[in-house]
Amino acid sequence: MDEIKQAILEFAEESKKSKFYFKDMEKAVQKKIPDAKAREIKKAATDLVNAGTLIYYSTGSSTMYGLKGKGITED
Repeated sequence: MDEIKQAILEFAEESKKSKFYFKDMEKAVQKKIPDAKAREIKKAATDLVNAGTLIYYSTGSSTMYGLKGKGITED
């Protein structure tokens, strides 16, 4: 689980965009950890949101993730 969280944080820090969809995050994590399942990635992302490292960003029709403090966020 910690390995997946680390891969998510690396993707978020290296991403040119401040907000990203779960599918983009999932693809990036699966490049580093091919056997990671979507459910595990979602759980790790939720843990990071609960810890305050990542944030949810809702556009109304879809939900995106972002690294807290990167770009314009809804603090």
